[in-house]
Amino acid sequence: HWPTVRIIAMDQNRGFAEGYNVALCSVEAQYVVLLNSDVAPQEGWLLPLVTYMDAHPQIAACQPKVLSYRDPTHFEYAGATGGFIDRYGYPYCRGRIMGTVERDHGQYDQPLHVLWATGAALFIRLADYRESGGLDSRFFAHCEEIDLCWRLRSRGRGVVCVPQSVVLHVGAATLRRENPRKTYLNFRNNLLMLYKNLPDNDLRPVMRLRWWLDRLAALKFLLSGQASNALAVLRARRDFRRMWPAFRVDRLHNLSRTTCTQVEGRASFSMLWRYYVKGRKTFDALEQ
Repeated sequence: HWPTVRIIAMDQNRGFAEGYNVALCSVEAQYVVLLNSDVAPQEGWLLPLVTYMDAHPQIAACQPKVLSYRDPTHFEYAGATGGFIDRYGYPYCRGRIMGTVERDHGQYDQPLHVLWATGAALFIRLADYRESGGLDSRFFAHCEEIDLCWRLRSRGRGVVCVPQSVVLHVGAATLRRENPRKTYLNFRNNLLMLYKNLPDNDLRPVMRLRWWLDRLAALKFLLSGQASNALAVLRARRDFRRMWPAFRVDRLHNLSRTTCTQVEGRASFSMLWRYYVKGRKTFDALEQ
């Protein structure tokens, strides 16, 4: 039906990260879009992204507003209107904190600098993608776009959400949120991402506290009857211990290229503390 579309057939499932790396070796363009298969872009969605990037050459990547395909009155879990991480590496979004997804009533319709743009609909300059090394194929899937955007931000390049562009996202179409494989990849890759990107003065204290927090997460899964997810967290910790020495060269390279250690979008507070203890369930409340 679409003879002009070129198909790149993989010999095996190379994952989200390596799949895009392979594909983008065959592309020459100023901008490229990493787009999930469960995304429904709305009419004219590319124009605001192109217009913004053309006007702001210091911006490396951006994302649209991501609404739920099942309920377009609400943001979608994976991306909403731009991503951040707290002091200890936990991701959250403008419009989604933990499992709390906000209703969209235009409260986040201003473009905003963020730490990471969602991989569900990531609009990026191909030159920046290649210069930064692209997605880390060892992650396979999950957290790889945060790792990429963190590298871009630490090197002085911008990442923005442009809410005038809108897409609808089904979400969890490949792996459901409670799938143990997804839990494993999220926890393992989050730790690898932290090791690769944290400044020297933050690495030891953050990793020390994460040792306890990850075990609390495993206990929470166990007490809620999700033993397979509890085991997935422990396997993630085990495999991180095995894998981190292979990432040392990447860490040293990232630090050598860093021009700003306090990257915009990495909060100085604990998101878990403010969410669970102080009861701040929305982005605006969390940031107060």
